[in-house]
Amino acid sequence: MSRSLKAHLLLVVVTFVWGVTFVQIKDVLSDVSPLLFNAVRMALAATALLLIFRKHLRMTAAALRTGLWMGTLLWMGYEFQTTGLVHTTPSKSAFLTGVSVVLVPVFLALIWRKHINRWTSLGVLAAFAGLYLLTVPNAGTGGRFAGVNRGDALTLGCAVAFGFQIIFMGRAMRSHPFQQIATLQACVAAVLMAASVPLLEKPHVVWSPRVVIAILVTGLLATAAAFTIQAWAQQFTPPTHTALIFVLEPVFAWASSYLLLGERLGTRASLGALLIVAGVLLSELKGSASRPGEEVGNGAGIAMGREAG
Repeated sequence: MSRSLKAHLLLVVVTFVWGVTFVQIKDVLSDVSPLLFNAVRMALAATALLLIFRKHLRMTAAALRTGLWMGTLLWMGYEFQTTGLVHTTPSKSAFLTGVSVVLVPVFLALIWRKHINRWTSLGVLAAFAGLYLLTVPNAGTGGRFAGVNRGDALTLGCAVAFGFQIIFMGRAMRSHPFQQIATLQACVAAVLMAASVPLLEKPHVVWSPRVVIAILVTGLLATAAAFTIQAWAQQFTPPTHTALIFVLEPVFAWASSYLLLGERLGTRASLGALLIVAGVLLSELKGSASRPGEEVGNGAGIAMGREAG
């Protein structure tokens, strides 16, 4: 088996794990409060990354500052996402998180005055149309933004945080080794998560087997191992292939939520989900092809931690 084929298959496996963890986390949040769950699983992930990348951790002051900022964004994204999962469904959470990719060109245009080509613009419009259909109640219930589910709103906060993380990760990768930023941001996020628990929630946990398994899967498999595999595999996969594979993440979440939890999105929400996927594909595949010198590079390829796990 060639390294390219192995890299593609491993990225599909990683994406599948990320998609399924949305369902797994939703299932255990009845036994553990969301911020406490985040703190424990990220502490486990940070410890594992410290061991895996221990030979790469001599870093400069600039790398430390970058890692601190990246860790803060990772903390914000996870806290919004996992808390949102208490109130929304796994598939909606996955699709809404995916909006972070199309937010990247929007932020670049608004804040950094970057040009948006027509394919990217079409992708953004499609994704936002899908976002509206997926989250805003239909005309029968008033069609008002006040009716947006609290979990959906929190998950949109997650998408905003991860959108900025994609931008700053792209910049960081030009100056610092991936291993340093990955490890440091996980450590910073773990510390912030631990500090947030007594301040932002009343922590509770029932140490059931499913909670322990979920922590092990999300901390070790879906974070530490997945980030390591991703870093290796993307050396041998074109950015467009990586983007296409990563778009499967909400699809896997949707399928597993349907099979395991019996979740059905309905016609309106399903159309919204498909428009979000179409928007991401247009932005990442056609849009990226039209901007070969873009400093951020491939959004899906450099994003870390966008998934629930």
